[in-house]
Amino acid sequence: MDSESSDNNSGSSNGGGRHSSSPCGACKFLRRRCAPSCIFAPYFDTEQGTARFAAVHKVFGASNVSKLLFNIPANIRLDAVITICYEAQSRLRDPIYGCVAHIFALQQQAANLQAELSYLHGHLAQMEVSHPPPTPPPQQAAAPPVFSMADLPATTMAAAIPVTYDLSSLFEPMGQSSWAMQQRGMDPRHFMGGGAPSTTTTQSPPTAPSSSNASPSLSLSK
Repeated sequence: MDSESSDNNSGSSNGGGRHSSSPCGACKFLRRRCAPSCIFAPYFDTEQGTARFAAVHKVFGASNVSKLLFNIPANIRLDAVITICYEAQSRLRDPIYGCVAHIFALQQQAANLQAELSYLHGHLAQMEVSHPPPTPPPQQAAAPPVFSMADLPATTMAAAIPVTYDLSSLFEPMGQSSWAMQQRGMDPRHFMGGGAPSTTTTQSPPTAPSSSNASPSLSLSK
């Protein structure tokens, strides 16, 4: 009895373990038991992996994809799975061109954008030629510097300004000579009292010359 109960418990536990572990999307689509070493388990989850693997299996086949993943290094398997899924979905949308149609569409879009960019560059260049930039206003001539006497150094001012002024240059030479002659002709003793009288020679009026033929004067006696 004890052995039978233990066997039932172990069987129930094993059954519960099998039901608790869900298969990957690839194994769920293929309706097979998902082994621990399943090559599709790391890349096809349970929710969306089934739809993706359905497109891959329809276009490439499950056996071909498994062989491809086993023959490439593990570090680039994720990139390979992404590429395979993209090509499979593109082939289902466009059975003739597949992903090449999307490549052609992207190339055409790039060419259209390049042509539009070239047109805009030409339009901008034409606008710059038709509307030249405004000329800057003419610069005003700088005013000459104003100097004052305070700007000159002290040594320059002392050398430039004479100590005394000679006002004799303002008068005429003839006026100076006449003034000197008048000063020399005047005797200073006329202005000084108590001096000796000046000796001046007085000229007497001229007398008539005597003549022997003159008639004698007549004396009148009473």
